[in-house]
Amino acid sequence: MTIYKAPLDDLRFALYDVLGAEKTLTALQGGEGHTRDLLDAVLEEAGKLSEQVLAPTNGPGDEEGCHYDKATQTVTTPKGFKEAFKQFAEGGWAGLTMAEEFGGQALPAVIGTSTTEIFQSGNLSWSLYPLLSEGSSHALELHGTDEQKNVYLKPIVEGRWTGTMCLTEPQAGSDLGLLKTRAEPVDNGSYKITGTKIFISAGEHDLAENIVHLVLARLPDAPAGSRGISMFIVPKFKVNADGSLGARNAVAAGAIEHKMGIKGSATCVMNFDAAEGYLIGQPHKGLAAMFTMMNAARLGVGVQGLALSERALQNSLNYARERLQGRSLSGAKFADKPADNLLVQPDVRRMLLTQRAIVEGSRTLLLYTALQTDIEARGADEATRKKASDLVAFLIPIAKGVVTELAQESTKEALQIYGGHGYIGENGVEQFVRDARIITLYEGTTGIQAADLLGRKILQLQGVGAKYFLEEIGAFCQSHAQDAALASLIGPLAKATKEWSELTQKLAARVMSNPEELGAAALDYLYYSGYITLAYMWARSVAAAETSSQSAAFKQAKRDTANFYFARILPRCLMHKAAIEAGVETLPAIA
Repeated sequence: MTIYKAPLDDLRFALYDVLGAEKTLTALQGGEGHTRDLLDAVLEEAGKLSEQVLAPTNGPGDEEGCHYDKATQTVTTPKGFKEAFKQFAEGGWAGLTMAEEFGGQALPAVIGTSTTEIFQSGNLSWSLYPLLSEGSSHALELHGTDEQKNVYLKPIVEGRWTGTMCLTEPQAGSDLGLLKTRAEPVDNGSYKITGTKIFISAGEHDLAENIVHLVLARLPDAPAGSRGISMFIVPKFKVNADGSLGARNAVAAGAIEHKMGIKGSATCVMNFDAAEGYLIGQPHKGLAAMFTMMNAARLGVGVQGLALSERALQNSLNYARERLQGRSLSGAKFADKPADNLLVQPDVRRMLLTQRAIVEGSRTLLLYTALQTDIEARGADEATRKKASDLVAFLIPIAKGVVTELAQESTKEALQIYGGHGYIGENGVEQFVRDARIITLYEGTTGIQAADLLGRKILQLQGVGAKYFLEEIGAFCQSHAQDAALASLIGPLAKATKEWSELTQKLAARVMSNPEELGAAALDYLYYSGYITLAYMWARSVAAAETSSQSAAFKQAKRDTANFYFARILPRCLMHKAAIEAGVETLPAIA
């Protein structure tokens, strides 16, 4: 059994001291009531739910997994999941950030991100059920008709129903232009949806009364490729005029996948056999509606990386404190005991500091991005909202791609600290490694995030968001140039930011002359950008710690971890820069 304690102190520090969230949120339209007292109360309650209800189901849920009944084509979730979801729904968590008109609480996205981290650390598999509902809720809110919102959105916000995203098909993964699912119009305005979708998280389960599938399909007159995709609402149970549930629709789970990790999450093959569906949004414009879900989901998956890294860190640090093994190289530190603990070993401290640098830097980055989505939605003027939107677009591939990749490193280091005891199942750490592996794959692989960052956000959109972000870092460095507490950080950060800008310009020119250079450089450019972004977050954290009311030990830990990051992790940029500059010619054809 692994431990978990919601990291409320660090969440509050990142929110209020580093990011100034209370001041920002209360200045937004409709944000007058979003004070620290309210937000702290929400975090406290989320911590209790995760620690007391979700966390105890994590290990047992992984061991039990989901159960598929072939005869009824239904799925039963692990013991405790249904009861946990009931408490989650009754607590109003399903509609935490949704508009009040749909039954939500209209709290800011940055608090939704904070509570999502807490819940996902408690049990990532369980958390996928409400996470998919959140994405479908946003799509319904932005693209659905008033009638569709009343019929389908409100029950999801209440937590009575859940939602899914049905995109992938056996022959169409990231290339959605290849999908074959058909939508045939019916005289009454509905459509018959026929096709098979795979890898559908929460496609079938026993947690809610109904499941609302948002399905990508092609109309008979659809043009070829991604321009011919439409989106449809396909409920598991049809809905009567009075809102009650009617007959079972012709959609069912054909199987559930047997996976490496997240075993408590039902990953389904969904078969649609002339199922009754309803067009959402405009014909052939389903891709735009899908990206409404996708961007929120990508940020949410980045949070999954943080959540797993946090819980892995808590357990490996606790183990290193308690495990007695060997002696310090400079002499016994615990002479009254038969051996010293693992913390006396420099390499163990390296692994723990690596985890801490990843966790706390990632948390600040993800909350920063989420706060920008609040500004994008409710900023005082159009220019402010547009700038925030550009920043979010630029940061999403970093927040998803880099944070999830670093979660692989963080969970691996946690297991390494346990040694052989980490590899066996009874200590629970190997589950974090297995669970973390999927997060670099779904909602767009790391390679897709890299291509999005360099190909779309930098080249196609001319780096607007990057320009704003680099200007912000430059202004920070200038304002703290004489700050003695940041003397070891500002110089390297300013230098790295300047080199980032120069490298981006050179790379753009190379891609213009040879498009293959984009694919050759994109992944290294993503990492390169991510490491500098996290360096900025760490510099801001140290600056905030100096003026905060936190304890002396808390402040010193921030300084020590930041110095470690700048000395031992930021130099990874040199490797990625060298790989970028090596060019596509170092990637010859393979027979």
